Amino acid sequence: MAETETRALIERYLEAFNANDYDTMLACLHEDVAHDINQGGREIGKEKFRWFNAEMNRHYDERLADIVVMVAEGGVRAAAEFTVHGKYLATAEGLPQANGQSYTLPAGIFFEIDDGLISRVTTYYNLKDWIAQVSDDG
Repeated sequence: MAETETRALIERYLEAFNANDYDTMLACLHEDVAHDINQGGREIGKEKFRWFNAEMNRHYDERLADIVVMVAEGGVRAAAEFTVHGKYLATAEGLPQANGQSYTLPAGIFFEIDDGLISRVTTYYNLKDWIAQVSDDG
């Protein structure tokens, strides 16, 4: 896949995230997408990704800003760096109590592309920073 096509795919995926358009996000993904959750495990498949997005949407309202997309030569790998502007809506298991706290967090995603679709999504952000921002004593 050419670098320009990979860039367009990643940009479409991130724009869909910001629009809460999960069907378009899923359309960008390979059926057997590998999803590496920040400081968590790996899940395989679009259906697990769909479930993860629904859970995230229930707990958080997030928008990405200052997005920079980088594409490796050949277009098989890409990365995006951005700032997450969010609101913590509902308490997630094992995390601080939610009461609508706002947060701003630098983050990034690494992607692999296969057959014109995203075959791996690996997300990174500083969980300790996020916890400090949403904690009463943070």
